[in-house]
Amino acid sequence: MAASNVVDVLERRYETYSSAKPAAPFAVRLNGSSAQRVGQGEPAFTIRVVDPRGMRALAELDQFGVAVAYLQGWLDVDGDLAAALRMRDFFTDFHPLARIGRFTPALLRGGRLADDSRTIGHHYDEDPDFFLTFLDRRHRLYSEGIFVTDDEPLEEAATRKLQTAFDALGVGPGDHVLDVGGGWGSFAEFAARRGVNVTTLTLSRPGARYMADLAKRDGLPMRVRYQHLFDFVPDRRYDGIVNLGATEHLPDYRTTLRRYADALRPGGRIYLDALAMRRKHMASTFLKRYVYPGASAPLLLHQYLRAVARSPFELVSIDDDRHNYHLTCAHWGRRLDDARDAIVARWGEPLYRRFRLFLWGSATGFDTGLVQAYRWVLRMPEQTGAARRSAV
Repeated sequence: MAASNVVDVLERRYETYSSAKPAAPFAVRLNGSSAQRVGQGEPAFTIRVVDPRGMRALAELDQFGVAVAYLQGWLDVDGDLAAALRMRDFFTDFHPLARIGRFTPALLRGGRLADDSRTIGHHYDEDPDFFLTFLDRRHRLYSEGIFVTDDEPLEEAATRKLQTAFDALGVGPGDHVLDVGGGWGSFAEFAARRGVNVTTLTLSRPGARYMADLAKRDGLPMRVRYQHLFDFVPDRRYDGIVNLGATEHLPDYRTTLRRYADALRPGGRIYLDALAMRRKHMASTFLKRYVYPGASAPLLLHQYLRAVARSPFELVSIDDDRHNYHLTCAHWGRRLDDARDAIVARWGEPLYRRFRLFLWGSATGFDTGLVQAYRWVLRMPEQTGAARRSAV
């Protein structure tokens, strides 16, 4: 398709799109030609086509095709990437066949542990040093911080988040906590340095090695298990359970709550957080194919709370964390961009581009309300173990 025809397609789409919602004007630079503006006003960003395949992706007005073209370097975005991502629905995203794989029974893909390990590993099995280029430098927390002001340093927000989770559990020296999805040991280290014994479950082998090395190096009371929650057989009743961002990888809420009930002592508490959406299929095709493939899915709060109502747990509190997650992802995105040259030199351009779309796309998703986030606390009432098990 000729360059002029591509611009015509984009202008017609812009006219329709901007009649229904606010739209930022932008520019398109095709085949080294001068930039052509789409919409009225100063362009907020410029889409620069580098390869004919990028031109075809734009002409098809397909969101996933444009994302792939960006990942492959067939097109680029100069200027405000966040402004571009706020207009992601300028392009359609209808790819039902791309989602079929997540509904294939895990048995056909090698069983639950193998399937979840493979899909979680797709995101988390990068070199831990890569994640450390954009996470907070104090705790390595791969979850939203809690900010008092929008301009607060990320490290302060991360510390406040971990202190909030720790306090919510009500644990102290000598107690035992189960950490589900330990990441790079942010909560485990925080609690262990306060005398709490932590058992961490993870399905990331690099994450498991990182945490085991940390525990050995600093002599911390941390046990690290490469094990799925559903396969874990606790050797004690834990005083508390923490889950920072792993609920998205445990979409079987009823089974998850049953496993928590098996592991938690009467009177114990669980602290959790997760990103959420209103419907199961709102996640983009890009997210499902390149970031979180498999059965992982954003929290569906209404379904989760129905499962809680059918469990023995009490809901102690729930907080809206959407703005906190927006601020956190924006911090991560800026840090990733600041480290671009080092990331590309060590791990390659494709990894940088994949996480750049993910982090800035998440930041704008939280900012616009496309994506929500919550943190909440559950409590196991004081009752006998038999009564608790029969109630789940």
